[in-house]
Amino acid sequence: MTAKLLKLTIGPWPMNAYVVICEETQISAIIDPGADAEDILAAVEGTRVDKILLTHAHGDHVGALDEVKAATQAPVHLHPADAERFGIEFDVPLKDGEVVEVGHQSLKVIHAPGHTPGQVCFDLGDDRIVVGDTVFVNGPGATRSPEDFGVTMNTMQKIVFKWPDATEFFPGHGPDGKIGDEREAFEAFVARGWPEDLKGDVTWK
Repeated sequence: MTAKLLKLTIGPWPMNAYVVICEETQISAIIDPGADAEDILAAVEGTRVDKILLTHAHGDHVGALDEVKAATQAPVHLHPADAERFGIEFDVPLKDGEVVEVGHQSLKVIHAPGHTPGQVCFDLGDDRIVVGDTVFVNGPGATRSPEDFGVTMNTMQKIVFKWPDATEFFPGHGPDGKIGDEREAFEAFVARGWPEDLKGDVTWK
């Protein structure tokens, strides 16, 4: 049985929070409680939340963290590089390649730096990956410097676009996508090259 994945579009930006539920055990994990704690808590009603997972520590992804943690008493999992950069308290460090258990379900942690130094993705193991702000339909997550964009492109080439075409990705904002639908535009972008000073919101086209 695969994990149940709920997507919640919340906050004024808006952003996407996610809930992973093991339906055999009714144990759940909340990913990126960015806003609207009451809506997130309603989505996990009837389950036992035993983890709060953060793809990264930008404010729009952690805005409801304190309230959700207080209500669930669940430990916060975050990559230490983002905890250090943004001053976010956490309970459990996330490490590249480790497996996080949600009931009988297993999520693999994939470190995908660029948008932030500690950005991670959560691979559900069935061609579904929650990617935070790593990649979106039509482009990568925003970067604040050319150096960060270089790191992002390394992540794209060595990690994200090594995933199979059938991989569905679930980003921190906007619609879900599929790697196969993005590959042609991404490869054309790489073939064209890009200016050394490129940063910010970039699209493959």
